[in-house]
Amino acid sequence: MAHKQNGRIVIIGAGVSGLTSARMLNDKYDVTIFERASKPGGLIKCERIEGSLFHTCGGHVFNTKKQDVAKWFWQFFNQENDFVKTDRNSVVQLEQKIVPYPIENHVYMLDSELQNRFIDDCLRIATNKSVQPSDFEAFLRGRFGDTLYDLYFKPYNEKVWRCDLRNVSLAWLEGKLPMPTVQEMLFNNFNHVEEKQFVHSSFYYEKNNGSQFLADSLAKGLNIRYDSEIQDMTYCDGKWQVNGETFDKVIYCGNIKEMIKHINGLNVNAYLNDVESLPYHGTTSVFCEIEANPYSWIYLPSDKYACHRIICTGNFSQTNNAPTLAGNRITATIEFTDAISHEEILANLAKMPYHPTYITHKFNQYTYPIQTNSTRQMIQRLKQELAKSNFYMTGRFADWEYYNMDVAMAAAIELCKKINN
Repeated sequence: MAHKQNGRIVIIGAGVSGLTSARMLNDKYDVTIFERASKPGGLIKCERIEGSLFHTCGGHVFNTKKQDVAKWFWQFFNQENDFVKTDRNSVVQLEQKIVPYPIENHVYMLDSELQNRFIDDCLRIATNKSVQPSDFEAFLRGRFGDTLYDLYFKPYNEKVWRCDLRNVSLAWLEGKLPMPTVQEMLFNNFNHVEEKQFVHSSFYYEKNNGSQFLADSLAKGLNIRYDSEIQDMTYCDGKWQVNGETFDKVIYCGNIKEMIKHINGLNVNAYLNDVESLPYHGTTSVFCEIEANPYSWIYLPSDKYACHRIICTGNFSQTNNAPTLAGNRITATIEFTDAISHEEILANLAKMPYHPTYITHKFNQYTYPIQTNSTRQMIQRLKQELAKSNFYMTGRFADWEYYNMDVAMAAAIELCKKINN
């Protein structure tokens, strides 16, 4: 067939990045995907447990401000039949009060002392515009002030990142957080404005089977070898041998830490130590029933709870809740950073709001890549070196970037445009 004249491409990993890459290249190349799991999806996989839908890592929804991603995405789906669009209704659960997200727009709901301190912070911020933050803590203090930093941003982010926020690079921030000016924060508080510009302020969600439906749909018709662990990737005479098969190009969408160990035939020793030392965190996702509520995400900065957020996936689509579930209960995923034992999970759930009851849990070793100030430069050098031998990388843990789903798609689309050209 005509598309085979361009050669064979192997894609490692059938997550969002791998599926996007395969769809972009499938018309021009003979594409094979190796996937270690028994189904597609990577971090967006879901499972049915007792009739309810469990997002095994996070609660993935689709939204994008990237027009090329939207145009590409919607060619595979019927927006009206397959998805429901909803506004994000997220809250920050403080000790004595529930405050809508983003918290900086709702300081008027806090007590007068906190309001006055926030105003003082805004005045200081306005007179220090020339100060450029050098780390995540400095950014949060400089953007939102000490009061909101101490009340919410510091305790919440320390739960997520499990490290001194001064050691977290600013590189990952772009597109991840609201970036209001002082004037915007004050105006929004004076006028009780509901901010709709932040990431996923509204989103599309699959009517049936959540993000697993998305993965299954993108995987349909592709040549995917499931249950296929990568044993080696050897470069020889201008070709790649992957698990005993010959390919012209490789697109690696797995974990760079594993990738660097499997490459043979190229000298990548200079990168071994840097790659192996890349910091990260995992997530324990606890699937629960909780009290019915109107929220989508509930953020928990309080040190009373080891978890950092509740994702109310039962509110995303009614089909996520088993028909047998009581009318005053929905399903949700409660997230803890890194591994936590079953006994610790149960002890934490007993202290939490919304009276969660345990269904099951899953630990994902890799969910949060952490960048240092040199991470991007190191990975870019490695990518440039490997591209000379038709080996390419894209994806959250290949690029070591904290990608949202649409940004992962955008990175894969951009890479495949270069390959196609």
